[in-house]
Amino acid sequence: MSTTTTRGVARPASAKASPARPRRGLRGSSTFNFWLFTSPFLIGLTVFVYVPIGWSLWLSFFEARFTVTPSKFVGFDNYWQMLQDSKFTGSLVTFTVFAVFIVPATWALSLGLALLVNRLRFMKAFFRSVFFLPTACSYVAAALIWKMSMFSGVRFGLMNTILGWFGVENIAWLANPDPPWYWLVIVTLRLWLQAGFYMILFLAALQNIPPELYEAAAIDGAKPGWQTFRYITLPQLRATSTAVILLLVIAAYQAFDEFFNLLAKTTWGRPPLVELYYTALGESQDYGEGSAGAVILTLLILIVTLAQGKFLGFGGGDDK
Repeated sequence: MSTTTTRGVARPASAKASPARPRRGLRGSSTFNFWLFTSPFLIGLTVFVYVPIGWSLWLSFFEARFTVTPSKFVGFDNYWQMLQDSKFTGSLVTFTVFAVFIVPATWALSLGLALLVNRLRFMKAFFRSVFFLPTACSYVAAALIWKMSMFSGVRFGLMNTILGWFGVENIAWLANPDPPWYWLVIVTLRLWLQAGFYMILFLAALQNIPPELYEAAAIDGAKPGWQTFRYITLPQLRATSTAVILLLVIAAYQAFDEFFNLLAKTTWGRPPLVELYYTALGESQDYGEGSAGAVILTLLILIVTLAQGKFLGFGGGDDK
C-alpha cells in the first residue's frame, strides 16, 4: 500500500471514493416505477369505465333485448325510438328546468357559507368540518332519512309536525305530483348533501385572494361589504365559480340515488338515468335503446357544458 510522508511521518494514502454505480435493470428505472404504481388504476379504469362506455356505444346501434350481445344491426333506430319516447324526452326537459334552479341555488348557498366561515375569528375549523360532513353521507341513507323522518307524509314527520303548530294540515310530500311538493324534498336534500363540498372550493379560492387588494380598495374609498364583494371578491372567484357551475350542471343530469329512493316506482319526477334504468333493466330489458339513451344524455351534458364554458369564459386567458 502506498504511503505519503509529512515531516518524516509515514501515513497511508487516502483512498479515492469510487463513484456510485447507477442501478440498472427494470427495478432502477423510473419508467418501471411509473407503470408499477399506475397500472392497477389504469387497468381498473379501462375494465370498468372505458370498455363499458365503448360497449354501450356499440350496443346502441344494435337490437339487444334480454342480452348484452348485439344481434341485429338497426343503425340509428334506437336513437329515434328514444327521442320519440315521451317519458325519456320529458325527463330531459324536466331536469333541464331542475338544473336551472338547483345550480344557482347551490352556488349561492355554498358561496354564502364560504364567506361566513372565512370571516370567522375562532372555531373556523369546527364550522368548516360541520358544513362539509354531509358530503360524506351516502345519498341513499340521506334520501331515506328525508323520506321517513323529515318529510314523512304522516303527522309524525318533522316538517308536518312543525306545520301542525301553525294549524296546517298534513302534507303528502312524496305521494302526489299535484302540487309537486316532492321537488322541495329533493332540492333541500341536494342542497344539504353537496353545498359543503363546493363551500370548500370557494373557501380555498377566498383564502388565495391577496389582502392587498382589499387594502387598496379601502384607501380608494370603497365601502366594506357589497362594494368590495362585487368589485373585488366576485371577480377573483370567476374561475372557481365557473368550475363549480359546470360540476353542478353535470351532477344535476346524473342524479339517480335520491330520486330512485324517494320516488320509488312512480312515473313522475324521474330523472333521465332512472328512465334509462327502467328501459334497460325493466320488463323489456332493451339494452340497445338504453345504450342509445345514455349516449343522448351524454351528448346533452357535453353540449350544455361546452355552452356554459363558452359563455362563462372557462379555459380562456385571464382578464387584463
